[in-house]
Amino acid sequence: MPQALATPKAARRRHDREIVALALPAFGALVAEPLFVMADSAIVGHLGTAQLAGLGVASALLTTAVSVFVFLAYATTAAVARRVGAGDLQSAIRQGMDGIWLALLLGAAVIAVVLPLAPALVDLFGASHTAAPYAIDYLRISSLGIPAMLIVLAATGVLRGLQDTRTPLYVAVAGFVANAALNAGLVYGAGLGIAGSAWGTVIAQCGMAAIYLTVVVRGARKHGASLRPDAAGIRASGQAGVPLLVRTLSLRAILMIATAIAARLGDADIAAHQIILSLWSLLAFALDAIAIAGQAIIGRYLGADNAQGAREACRRMVQWGIAIGAGLGLLVVAARPLFLPLFTSDPAVTDTALPALIIVALSQPICGVVFVLDGVLMGAGDGPYLAWAMVVTLAAFVPAALLVPALGGGLTALWAAMTLMMTVRMLTLWLRTRSGRWIVTGATR
Repeated sequence: MPQALATPKAARRRHDREIVALALPAFGALVAEPLFVMADSAIVGHLGTAQLAGLGVASALLTTAVSVFVFLAYATTAAVARRVGAGDLQSAIRQGMDGIWLALLLGAAVIAVVLPLAPALVDLFGASHTAAPYAIDYLRISSLGIPAMLIVLAATGVLRGLQDTRTPLYVAVAGFVANAALNAGLVYGAGLGIAGSAWGTVIAQCGMAAIYLTVVVRGARKHGASLRPDAAGIRASGQAGVPLLVRTLSLRAILMIATAIAARLGDADIAAHQIILSLWSLLAFALDAIAIAGQAIIGRYLGADNAQGAREACRRMVQWGIAIGAGLGLLVVAARPLFLPLFTSDPAVTDTALPALIIVALSQPICGVVFVLDGVLMGAGDGPYLAWAMVVTLAAFVPAALLVPALGGGLTALWAAMTLMMTVRMLTLWLRTRSGRWIVTGATR
């Protein structure tokens, strides 16, 4: 049946197949990423408390350094998907190579900053005098893998734009297995201690980057795309990423402020907050998988000058987001008695977390809409609006969060403020998608 003549039911089925085909592997890859840190923690934890504490500080710094540049994946996905939709695979891969070259340059810059400033950065994060030496060693060694991780981000964006989320899943799983094996061998077999864990992670990251580069280079040669760095293309990739960088930094600021407020509420509150935040992040992976599918699908439709297809796909993904969000919310409510004992046996922490978890559960349908529309607008290349919307959201969240301790509110009130934040995000994103201004067709925006 031709696409233009497809019935609404047939169109929904087509969109469902596309969403599932892209979202499921994307979810697997997203879940595999934090397993790197978990594997490192499990192996290093047996070396001693000071080593584990050092790893915690260094990992927080490294995670921040890499997550700030997540726009390398987002912007590249949208740009490549548009060109795929326009039928220009050569240009699509060329655009992806520009993103990879930008990742390499940014990675080199991060190394130049982290290596000499590692002691100061560790001290800034408040590491104890016993943990600091381990944190510095781990940070300096692991920083050598940052260019590889940024290349992985950019190359993942290339493959997502090419409508391929299976290869990133395979690479993520292989990277996790290699990382765990190398860490165990170097930490205990070679007796390198925490340095062995850092080197094992760097080797695994470089291996992942090498696999991605092999796939992209093979595609470039197949379609006649140049592999040489292009100053104009790299500059354009950087400019496209700036608004998404603003968006990411604003979101990071919100999470940091929430944690700082929780710390002021008391030990039980900050402990419960960390537990809930870990769950919230896990739930976000499931919703982010749909957003990733949205980036790839929307970019392709707009590149193919199919505005109607983009609207239909957006509508269907919002329905998916609401349904999955509602399902996750019910799961949170049902699993509360089983989830909390995994992290704490302190009744004060449990009693603090239980009502806040209800707020988290109720907010999941809202989160589903937010993640989907975020992905839709990223796929449309609507970065400037996303940056503005997140700054507005930050401005709305700050006074609400500051009122929590001022008015004697507890952790439940803080997570109500977090839900307000997500509601503001939803409204700003919904207004944009409803306006239709994000729909700009063609190979470039």
